[in-house]
Amino acid sequence: MNQRSEEHAVQAVEERLRARFPDVDPAVVKDVVHGTHAELTGPVRDFVPVPVEHAARDRLARTARAPGAPGAPNAPVSGEGDAFP
Repeated sequence: MNQRSEEHAVQAVEERLRARFPDVDPAVVKDVVHGTHAELTGPVRDFVPVPVEHAARDRLARTARAPGAPGAPNAPVSGEGDAFP
């Protein structure tokens, strides 16, 4: 997978997770997806979007369940805090 294809696949992951977690702030979804993607390094890149989606989905699910978590429903709005649970 070339870099452009990988970026497109990660963008598709972000879009799917925004749809799956409509109550989580889209900026949080983006931060989680791109942060997860940045954690994955190595020479074989063909399947990177798959673990990115799984790990980001799990992180967002924990965020969505955590009362008062950034991006969670009824969470206080703040410009501070880590987007990763």
